[in-house]
This record gives sequence, structure tokens and C-alpha cells, in this order.
Amino acid sequence: MSFFDSFEVAWSALRANLLRSILTTLGIIIGVASVIVLVAVGAGARQDVETRIASLGTNMLVVYSGSSRVRGRAGGEGTDKELSEGDLNALHNGVGGVMAISGQLNGAGSVVFGNANWTTTLSGVHPDYLTVREWPLASGRDFTPQDLRSSAKVAILGQSVVKQLFPGEDPVGTTIRIKNTPFQVVGVLSSKGSSSFGRDQDDLVLLPMTIARNQILGKSGVTPDQVGQIYIKFDNQTNLADAQEEIENLLRQRRRVKAGDEDNFNVRNLAEFMKARTEVLSTMTYLLGATSVISLIVGGIGIMNIMLVSVTERTREIGLRMAVGGRRRDIMRQFLVEAVSLCLIGGLIGTVLGVASAFIVAHAGEMAVLISPSVIFIAMGAAAVTGVFFGFFPARQAAHLNPIEALRSE
Repeated sequence: MSFFDSFEVAWSALRANLLRSILTTLGIIIGVASVIVLVAVGAGARQDVETRIASLGTNMLVVYSGSSRVRGRAGGEGTDKELSEGDLNALHNGVGGVMAISGQLNGAGSVVFGNANWTTTLSGVHPDYLTVREWPLASGRDFTPQDLRSSAKVAILGQSVVKQLFPGEDPVGTTIRIKNTPFQVVGVLSSKGSSSFGRDQDDLVLLPMTIARNQILGKSGVTPDQVGQIYIKFDNQTNLADAQEEIENLLRQRRRVKAGDEDNFNVRNLAEFMKARTEVLSTMTYLLGATSVISLIVGGIGIMNIMLVSVTERTREIGLRMAVGGRRRDIMRQFLVEAVSLCLIGGLIGTVLGVASAFIVAHAGEMAVLISPSVIFIAMGAAAVTGVFFGFFPARQAAHLNPIEALRSE
């Protein structure tokens, strides 16, 4: 008996018990669909995190002031002595491999244009800020060192601010008011989207550090030349772990941190933090995928059960096939083909349902999904392996029936 003949016989047997065949494949359908949905959602979440990692900038370290303590209670990050222009210049000149460096002093306020106003994040930055963050301009120009020295009243807008105040227009060259102070818009940032913490990165206005600190955000009574947090971009040859150690040593000297005392600043590699989150998401994806494989196993057990029932029901048929010259391997192949066919049909249906469900989940939950062809092939391969594994025992049992005893059965 050829493979084609085995397939034709198997297909006829499946059609003869159509409802039972459909119910038997439900476990495989659910298993394959769940594998595709869970892996697609997990891969989409991982890709989204990787995109946000790239939006932070590469080869970058961020320095924050530390947490002050009052009567043993921590005041929170940034409440200790602020970082200053002196700290920034010392890091620029004293740490190797620095390509660009900028402070970012944040506050909030209303931006007004005509009859429209919008409350947003106001950030005082240095001219290297966009280079550090790898944030290109959509239009206009960047700040210059002269803007910083002269405390020029110029601003660069994020895309979310542009949408609110200048829908469908290019704001470059217009004048806006920030806390009743006129600023000329000289540039518009390209879109970055949400950060990993859910904050809209495009909802901000950039100002030269000097004008922001002196007139808009206010000076610190302790550190009049504060710069907020400091972003430092390094060249590709720099080892960030070594650079971080250099920064910590230099700042301990400048800020007079005694040996054994807690640092009053923090140095962070945000990309490493985000990569750790990506690894967690990958692990969760694998765990969810492994959990969904349980459905395949349950479906395989159901197929084994039905195939055993089928062998019992068709004992006389098996005896007749053996009596007219059917070999054991022909009988075994026939039942294996039936089991694999059931699993592959369930796999195909499950694949269609899984892909459709993944897109429904993405649309309903506004989540990113990533369906890789390899995932579909793996799911179909798993379905086929399930058919072979759980169909082998019933097929072997059918092949080893005694022809005479089989013919006597009713």
C-alpha cells in the first residue's frame, strides 16, 4: 500500500466519523492557536521595548543627584545636592570617550499660541542634548552655544505640543509664550513616542539651559547653576562599565563623599535596564508558550484515545486487510496517517484562529504583536509531532492484531 493509498483510506475513515474527528482536533486547535497568540504578543512586546531602548540613545549614561535623608527618611532621587555646571564640565573634560554631554532640567508650565494653550514639560538643555539622545529634528535648527551664552529666548517643540498648538502647520519662526515670556520657535523634534514608563516623550518643549534656569524654571538656592540630570554619550570604543567607574570616582572627589559613605548621586545605564526588561519579557514569552503546549499534549491524549477506540471498532476491517495481504507496516502507516492528519488539520485551523486572534488582541488592547513565519512552522511541526507521538501506540496495537482473532470479532 502506497502512502497515497494510506492517506486516502485515512481520509475516508475521518469523513465517516466527521463530528468525532472535529471534536478530537479541538485540543490541537486550541493548543496551536494559543501558542501563536502568546508568542506573537510576547514578541511584539519585546520588539516594542527594544524600540524604546533605541529611543533612549545608545552608549549613554545618565547621572542623577541622590536622595537626601531627613531623620532617616529618604527624600527621593534628586533631593540631595543638585548637579551643577561645574560637575558637567568636569565630566566632559575628565572622563575619557565622551562624545557629547548635556544636562536636562525639567519643570512644567503652559505654552500659549494665539487662543490655544497647552500644559507640557519644559526642559532646559545644552546644545549637545539632541546628539546625546540621538533625536533628529523634523524641521528648523538645533540650539547653538551662542543661544546658551546669550540666554536666547528660543524653543524647540515636541510633536505632541505641535499637534495641540499648531495642527497641520509648521511652527518654525512663530512666537509662543511660556509663563508670559515670548519665545521664538526655531525647531521641531521628530516623533519618539512613549517611553518604557508610558510617558509621552514628544510632549515637551526644549529651551536653552540658561534661560530656562534663570527665568522659567527657577534657580536652586543651594546650587544656582544646577543642570538637573546629566546625559553623557560615549564613542563606540568606550566600555560603559569603565566609564561609569570613572564618573563615580570623579564625582566622589568633587562632591566630597568620604570613603564608606553612601554616594549622593546615581549613575545609570538605561539601556542595560531596558535590556533586563527585554530578557524578562522573553522569559515570560517562553513560559507562556510552554504553558500553551499543555493544550497540545491534552489534544494528543484525546487523539490517542480516539485512535484506540477506532482500532477497537475496526478490528474486523484490520483482519480483512491482513487476510488479503496487508502487511503490518501498511496497517501501522494507515493509522499513523490518520492521527497525523487529524493533528495537521487541527494545526491549520488553529493557525488561522491564532493569527486572527493575535490581531484582534492587538487592536483591542492597542498592543504590538509580531507574528513570525518560524512560529507558525514550529506550531505546525509540533502538531505533526504530536500526531506521530500519540498515534504510534494505537497504530502499533492495530498492526500487531492477530488476523484470525481480528476476523472473528464482531
